Amino acid sequence: MKLDVTVRAELARRIMDSLEEVPDSKVWLRGSLGTGHVDQYSDIDITWVIPDETWDSSIVGLPAILDRMHPVESVRSDPDFQRSAKHRLIFVRLAGVPLFWRLDLEIFAQSIGEDPAYDRDNPGARGGDWSPTESALANAVAAVKAHLRDDDVEAQQLLLRAYRRVGLTSPALDEREAILRLAEDVTAMDPATAALGSRIKELVEETWQQPGGRL
Repeated sequence: MKLDVTVRAELARRIMDSLEEVPDSKVWLRGSLGTGHVDQYSDIDITWVIPDETWDSSIVGLPAILDRMHPVESVRSDPDFQRSAKHRLIFVRLAGVPLFWRLDLEIFAQSIGEDPAYDRDNPGARGGDWSPTESALANAVAAVKAHLRDDDVEAQQLLLRAYRRVGLTSPALDEREAILRLAEDVTAMDPATAALGSRIKELVEETWQQPGGRL
């Protein structure tokens, strides 16, 4: 597992530079990278504020911006905000990048002042384009991350939610076997997730081959 934080920093900078190509937009790091309370497993959280008048063109053009920046494996939009005209939350899995380093991109129109709750309770902002299977596998990655951070209680809770998300009962297995079982069951349920499931299995094997299951 290659977790060179300088590579992550360069990737984050490249992402931000690409987003800043939109005139008068503003971009900054948020989350652990923004506060400096960061470790090698931290994902890439970015805020992007767009002028209201260029909102539509920027949202439509986002896939092209991402493709120019780095090859993309998956782009998902939080269903709570999929139809919002001023707020989106986008999850991007980048090709050839450690699974821990997902891009979580929160997008705001300038007029709402970076309000993370904007449109959260608005039924009209909610969309239906969401994959529970890929979401469950994202929880599996988060569970490995929690384990590596010595937070096995959090890892177990993440796995419980992952199994429930796809209508399965969480098995009485240790974390390693529960994650592997989840990857098997989810990819059988949804073959479109096979590549991600395979990467998760590799991640699990690499993690638990170390003494004590720690890198």
